[in-house]
Amino acid sequence: MGWLTILWLIPAVVAVGVLALPAQRPDLAKWAGLLGTVAALVVSVGLAIGFDPGGPRYQFVTNVRWIPSFGARYELGLDGIGLVLILLTTVLMPILVLAGWRDADHAGSLDHSGGRRQKGPHTYFALMLAVEAMVLMSFVATDVLLFYIVFEAMLIPMYFLIGGFGSGGMQAAAAVKFLLYNLFGGLLMLAAVIGLYVVTARSGIGADGRGTFSLPAISDAVAGGRLDASTGVLALLFGGFMIAFAIKAPLWPFHSWLPDSAVAATPASAVLMMAVVDKVGTFAMLRFCLQLFPEASKTFAPLIIALSVIGIVYGAILAIAQTDMMRLIAYTSISHFGFIILGVFAMTSESQSGATLYMVNHGISTAALFLIAGFLVSRRGSRLIADYGGVAKVAPVLAGTFLVAGLATLSLPGLSPFISEFLVFIGTFTRYPVAAIAASSALVLSAIYILWLYQRVMGGPPTPVEGPGAARRTMPDLHGRERLVVAPLLALLLVFGFFPQPLLNLITPTVSHTLTTVGRDDPAPAVVVQNNGGGK
Repeated sequence: MGWLTILWLIPAVVAVGVLALPAQRPDLAKWAGLLGTVAALVVSVGLAIGFDPGGPRYQFVTNVRWIPSFGARYELGLDGIGLVLILLTTVLMPILVLAGWRDADHAGSLDHSGGRRQKGPHTYFALMLAVEAMVLMSFVATDVLLFYIVFEAMLIPMYFLIGGFGSGGMQAAAAVKFLLYNLFGGLLMLAAVIGLYVVTARSGIGADGRGTFSLPAISDAVAGGRLDASTGVLALLFGGFMIAFAIKAPLWPFHSWLPDSAVAATPASAVLMMAVVDKVGTFAMLRFCLQLFPEASKTFAPLIIALSVIGIVYGAILAIAQTDMMRLIAYTSISHFGFIILGVFAMTSESQSGATLYMVNHGISTAALFLIAGFLVSRRGSRLIADYGGVAKVAPVLAGTFLVAGLATLSLPGLSPFISEFLVFIGTFTRYPVAAIAASSALVLSAIYILWLYQRVMGGPPTPVEGPGAARRTMPDLHGRERLVVAPLLALLLVFGFFPQPLLNLITPTVSHTLTTVGRDDPAPAVVVQNNGGGK
């Protein structure tokens, strides 16, 4: 049992243990869930300490027989991109458990015997741990079939988190929409996985030449020109993988499930979906699409970049138009995912390093903004922007932290999203200048939706609270647990805003290997030379 297996087994085993705890002790379920996420964090830090950025492409490798009859293996390996996303996941999970500490206290129904409430908190935290376990495995799985299984399996606990613990009356419909969209992509990917196996078997790749699902083996065959398949077949296989990942990401026009799901879910589970689960889609574009289908990736890159730019501008414009605070933040994520996918398919070292760093920074900034907005909504019981005003006068800490998180979302220099967005811009401009210029319009649009939101909610005189019990419903400031949730997120935004190099040291070697696999070099910079005669 390798360290990567231990990493994903910790939350999986704790999830089962949480369900076995007595129904009368929801506090035990919460503390067990928190300790499980902290234990996974400790293991991930150990992996980061032991990881050698200049070493082999995949480290801490586990490779054992799984289904030998058709070449499937339990194959795990950690590269630099997978490591930074594992660190993002394991850092966020204890924070999300604390943020959702009270989310499921009133969930469940009364049983028919003792009138005791069923295990709402137990189920809630077990589902969150199950999602974490599957996400962690997806970042280290180097067998295509194994990755597909966890890629699809994580939909089930996420579906129950949205539909079973959400609010607003639309959670069931939102959960079904989430599941149907992603299952459709999963079916296309399953067909592509089967097709890829058939191609490897026909090419004599794998043990005894019977085919394989091993990513390293297939990518080596692709690099060596040993994959016996036509350009059209490889393009179709690429499409099956890419559409599944584009839905998960989500990329316009496959995005419409995200705002509904984010609004219907609890803030903690919505952040789990947007900041963690959706990163599996963009991560998989780098790991699987580009390495397995380099020529198809280059062929379809202009189309995907065009869709990314549309998503960037579309998400920002719709965010400006929203009257629902949580839906506004959800649309900002559609815009930000457009930047990530733009950086991936611009295929320069700066753009892909920036895109990977953006995955991390978007996870942190979205978690901060969405959770703080959730704390605000829990005080007033309304998501409508028009129901707020003057919060800064009665809850200055809440307003101040909301401002910092909002400024991070618009990529203010000095906060971590800035450097990742900057790298995506300069890396894209060297190869697709028109796309970079069009995407830069989001800089203005993001300032509009964040600053206007802050002005309407936090500025002006406090909105009066009317009706019986109004004195008890005044706006309290962030309390201890909420400050404990927000503080590390804001600290990370500041630290990585000034010192992103530790993350880039992990990311850059993997990006270089990916670009080598695809056969892309960075465009040579234009050089203007002036001769002695004054000409150029």
